[in-house]
Amino acid sequence: MKSWLKHPLRVTGRLLWLGGELLLAALNYASRCAFRSRTLLPATRSTWLKRSSSRVLRVFRVRVRAVGKIPSSGLLVCNHLSYLDVLLLASLAPCVFVAKSDVKHWPVFGWFARLAGTVFVHRERRTQTAQARDEIEAALRTGVVVVLFPEGTSSGGETVLPFKSSLLEPAARQTHSLTAGLLRYELGDGDASEEVCYWKDMTLVPHLVNLLSKRAVRATVGFTELREGSTHRKELARQLHFEVLSLKQAVAGLTIP
Repeated sequence: MKSWLKHPLRVTGRLLWLGGELLLAALNYASRCAFRSRTLLPATRSTWLKRSSSRVLRVFRVRVRAVGKIPSSGLLVCNHLSYLDVLLLASLAPCVFVAKSDVKHWPVFGWFARLAGTVFVHRERRTQTAQARDEIEAALRTGVVVVLFPEGTSSGGETVLPFKSSLLEPAARQTHSLTAGLLRYELGDGDASEEVCYWKDMTLVPHLVNLLSKRAVRATVGFTELREGSTHRKELARQLHFEVLSLKQAVAGLTIP
C-alpha cells in the first residue's frame, strides 16, 4: 500500500468517491431495474450499466479516445487488459459482457458484473460452455452489444494472445454484426502494463488502490467491423485475431490527449 502512503489524500478521497458511486449505482439499479419485466430488463440493465460505468470512470480519471465506429449491437470481440475494460466499453454503448466464472466473486467488480447480467463461463466444463453459447445468442437477440474477450485471460498489452473459438458459435452463424476492438492504456506517472493492466498473479485490492493514486489514465479503443466472417468458428477466431492485431498497429502511433 505504498501508493496510499505516498498520496494519502488522493487515494482516500477517491476511495470515498468510489464508494459513493457504487452506492448510487445500487440505488439506481433498485429504482430502474429491480422490478422490470424479463422482456424489458436486458435493455434497461445495459443502459444502467452505461451510465454507472461513465460515472465510475471519472473516479479513476480515465480519458477515453475512440477510433472507428462504435458498435450499437452485435458481437464485439476485444483484447483484454484490465478490469477497466468493462467500464470503458460499457461507457461507450449498452453492453452485456461474457466473463470467466470467478469474476463474480471479485470485490466491487464482481457485484457490478452480476447486476449487469454478465454471462459467466466455466471454460473447463463443456456443458457450461454450451449453456453460455445459448445465453450469448439470447443476449444478441435483445439488440445490445455483447462483449467477448476470446484470449481467455488478460495480458500486459505487449501482444494479443491467440483467440479461443469455443464461444464464437453464435457469431459464426452470421446473423448478427461482428466488430473487432482493441484497447490500449497509458499513464503519465507510471507503467500502464503493470499498473493499469491486471494480469499475472496480481491481487485486486492492492492493484486497485495503486491505480486510484494515479493522476489520470489515458485510454484508446479502436473498432473495425468484420464484413465477411467465416462460418467456421476456428477460422473466424483467426480472422478476428488478425483484425485486432491490425488495430493494434493502427493505434500504436496515436497520442491520447
